[in-house]
Amino acid sequence: MKHIFVVVVVALLYTPVALAQTANASEQELIKIENGWSNAVVKRDGPALQQLYADEYLYTDSDGVVRNKTQDIADVTSGRAKIASFLLDDLKVHVYGETAVVTGRNTLKGTFEGKDISGWYRFTDVFVKRAGRWQAVATQSTLAKK
Repeated sequence: MKHIFVVVVVALLYTPVALAQTANASEQELIKIENGWSNAVVKRDGPALQQLYADEYLYTDSDGVVRNKTQDIADVTSGRAKIASFLLDDLKVHVYGETAVVTGRNTLKGTFEGKDISGWYRFTDVFVKRAGRWQAVATQSTLAKK
């Protein structure tokens, strides 16, 4: 009985440490994913976006227009969206088990359908971990004033 008690106490003491290490690893992984996403948009890398976005992915832009996965990838790969630079900072990652929310700031230079969309944006990305990898399920972006 004493042996079982010791095992239970040790397990309880190390569980928070293990969970914190897992959360920290997930946070670093999601930051890497966000930066890779930025590069994929600039390079118009449709296959990378196809893998990153869940089938139910929805993007709500700063004008309130909602695009699904197919529409968003088509905007990027067709040239309707021409993004010269996509720089992220002020990233904050919150992991809730198999779900994560990433917020941050994006300094963008580019055009959409010939209209200048350069500016400073705040965004929220929602991810779900499926089959061992994070997929984006939703993005909301807001044009912000400096």
